[in-house]
Amino acid sequence: MDAKLDSTPLTETIFNRLTALTVPRWLWLPTLVFVATRLGVLLVAYLAVPLLLDSVAPPPYHLRGTENILLDVFASRWDTGFYISIVEEGYKFEGVPLPSVAFFPLLPLLMAAITPLTGDAAVSGIIISNLALWGTAVFFYRLVAENYAEKVADRAVWYLLIFPLAFYGSAIYTESLFLLTTIAAYYFARRGQWRYSVPFAVAATLCRLVGLIIVPLLLLEWWRQWQTYEGWERPSRWALLVPVSAPLGLASYMVYLWYIFDDALAFANASAAWGRVPQSPFVTIADLLQRPSLGWMHAFASGQIHFDNWIDFSFVLVFLTLGVVLLIKGRYAEAAFVLLGVMIPFSSGLLMSQRRYMWVLFPAFILLAEWGEHPWVDKVITAVSLPLLALFTALYANGYWVA
Repeated sequence: MDAKLDSTPLTETIFNRLTALTVPRWLWLPTLVFVATRLGVLLVAYLAVPLLLDSVAPPPYHLRGTENILLDVFASRWDTGFYISIVEEGYKFEGVPLPSVAFFPLLPLLMAAITPLTGDAAVSGIIISNLALWGTAVFFYRLVAENYAEKVADRAVWYLLIFPLAFYGSAIYTESLFLLTTIAAYYFARRGQWRYSVPFAVAATLCRLVGLIIVPLLLLEWWRQWQTYEGWERPSRWALLVPVSAPLGLASYMVYLWYIFDDALAFANASAAWGRVPQSPFVTIADLLQRPSLGWMHAFASGQIHFDNWIDFSFVLVFLTLGVVLLIKGRYAEAAFVLLGVMIPFSSGLLMSQRRYMWVLFPAFILLAEWGEHPWVDKVITAVSLPLLALFTALYANGYWVA
């Protein structure tokens, strides 16, 4: 009898320790989705290179290439070459056809920081992008689970990582870092931990110019908390310094450009080399809808329609609609982030790359995940996203322009 009683505390101790070792859902589920989707992307990329004929001429700038298929795909396609050259050779502005100052410095800085450990800037870039994407999945899950429900969070992470352009999250592009910085800044703001949002908010504007949309997101979130608190402590007015401080990332890059190139707006002037200049979206739409000389039917039948532009425009319309729905639902912070995230790049005079820009507008995926409660909606989103993800990954792997 005594022995039995004495064993009870030991049994409880063992049970408690085993329970403590259990990995929480907010960590294992997004990690599982991250691993599964990345393995799928890597498999498609690996098989696509030898299976598809590569007849596309290489882009007219530095891409060194490598015999390792996967390293070549994710570190030697299109814009990836700029980030590697910035790390290895520094920024270039004058005397080059495509100035690298158009690319913001957060990713190159992180790549340069770990390259002494990896020995290769390309490897560094891939490691950073994928770690950032994994961090994105974890933060995004926690954000949605804490403010909505675990099932909604399950679907939100799934939809985000199977988005047709989600393979960019594993390449040397800024999408992963931008998602991580904006989601983390919003996550801590939603929890009322405003001071932790500061470095992520600043990093967002050091990552991309469109990172400025973090400012209205945080401002409107502060206002929501101030207006709707019920028994909870209102956010401090000092918390308003968080959105105000966010542009410091952009400001620091402008100071650098002014000091080195005597042009604080060099990044904007350089973007003109790609044809990106401010233009009314209505002009862009009018150009898209301009009737072909022989008519729409003939152009469609002969394959003379610029399908890439129409695909990009379709993604713009979808996310614009999702932003309007968020606005109607009174989720003003999220709506502002999505609507501005659509309209700013759409006002650049080009439809090119719009589908990739839409991927980082994470509140839209929360809305889709809520709708995904209906099985048919969930199946449609998955059935559309997965084939397109495979198609775009295969095309990108073979050097075709995707976004």
